[in-house]
Amino acid sequence: MSKAKQTARAIRVAVIGAGMSGVLAAIRLRQQGLDFVVFEKANRVGGTWRENTYPGLACDVPAHWYTYSFARNPEWGSLLAAGPEIFDYFQRMSRQFDVEQKIRFGDEVMKLEYLDGRWTVTTASGHQDRFDVVIAATGVLHHPNIPKFDGLETFKGAVFHSARWDHDVPVDGKRIGVVGTGSTAAQITAALVPRASKFTLFQRTAQWVMPRPNIVYSEDEKATFRADPAALERLVQQYRTRTIEGYATAVLDYDSPELAEIQRLCSENLATVRDPELRARLTPGYRAACKRLVISSEFYPAIQQPNAELVTAGIQRIESEGVRTDDGVLHELDLLVLATGFHTDRFVRPAKVYGRGGIDLDKVWADAPVAYLAVTVPEFPNFFMLGGPNSPVGNFSLIEVCEHQLAYILRLIDGLSAGDYGEVSATQAALDRFETERQEAAKRTVWVTGCNSWYLDKQGVPASWTFTYGRFVDEMATPKMHDFETR
Repeated sequence: MSKAKQTARAIRVAVIGAGMSGVLAAIRLRQQGLDFVVFEKANRVGGTWRENTYPGLACDVPAHWYTYSFARNPEWGSLLAAGPEIFDYFQRMSRQFDVEQKIRFGDEVMKLEYLDGRWTVTTASGHQDRFDVVIAATGVLHHPNIPKFDGLETFKGAVFHSARWDHDVPVDGKRIGVVGTGSTAAQITAALVPRASKFTLFQRTAQWVMPRPNIVYSEDEKATFRADPAALERLVQQYRTRTIEGYATAVLDYDSPELAEIQRLCSENLATVRDPELRARLTPGYRAACKRLVISSEFYPAIQQPNAELVTAGIQRIESEGVRTDDGVLHELDLLVLATGFHTDRFVRPAKVYGRGGIDLDKVWADAPVAYLAVTVPEFPNFFMLGGPNSPVGNFSLIEVCEHQLAYILRLIDGLSAGDYGEVSATQAALDRFETERQEAAKRTVWVTGCNSWYLDKQGVPASWTFTYGRFVDEMATPKMHDFETR
């Protein structure tokens, strides 16, 4: 349904979250002269880079690419920047672009309700405000997944999730156990094996590990990047092209030569494990890139150290002294770390979101979170997401992904500001068509070749962009207004 053009009006925007994508949204909204408020549950910006502080934390995407396109950083210390450096970058960006004063810290959004053509935002403190537009920039890696191990509460040592690291707990000379074998566990292993008296890694599923030496940049190189931004940008584009033409292409076709090359590199890396029995236990039973690749040149050397042990027996229960596995062995520990990932299907939730006519987002997403082009949901007018359901995910820059999505959202907001319409949301027909095509394309991807991963929803369908990255860029260039309902 469409109506005659309305009068141009001032638009108020609520941004939920002040992580990478929320700070990005704030910067761009400020540059466009729009009135906005950012709601952040914590007391600082940074998102996952604020929440995660574990030893060895680093980005597995080349740091110079993992920056805002309008604010490249010549100061990165290494190719795969350390977590504290990245956290500092986002704090610096929020100050440099003067958006901190627009952030309401320490007040979590609990409810979003669309009433009388506007969104009512209610926070944990009871604060309420009204907005024309909501941009959910909530990310997916901030609700820790805590396994329900029998006896966990009886362990007399320290125990915590990797995203809730307690830095008051000593690690040097201690018996450390880590549950999990994803990117986080690999980074912790490389960092703590040299510091522990005994390090035990509890593996449920072996992972493919792609080697990537972490180049350290010299002061001369940093000076060159400072003096010649064009040279830095060429470097960024080299990393971007290599990743998109390699990894992003490979995962879409399980018979592709690019995927075969990834498999070869991972297999050669695995072959550096000298002990054949250990190597066999570290060998996955699925194809490389079916799960998110672990990027590390340090993991295999670390797990082969004399004080490191890989345990593949299942965890039976936790006892006061440590972890007892299904083979009856008690692994005595001083510290147990749960590197067990996150609930990646929450998005804006646990906040309750009610769209037109009181429609409940939890019910809409009962089977799986879905969104048209990963950005908008039918019957939720003027509600947009950055990094929403089925966005491109993988071993590339999510900052670039969110920049494309935000540009798309801002074009839709332009129509609101100009008075072209008062409400805009995708039609159900557009979403259904997109989902049918996306799920059909998924049948050729490596993600469905026989592994369980956080890329899959509970129906076993990849919760990701299953088309080429080039199509994503093209789709985000201009909204197809025939796929939208405007009022």
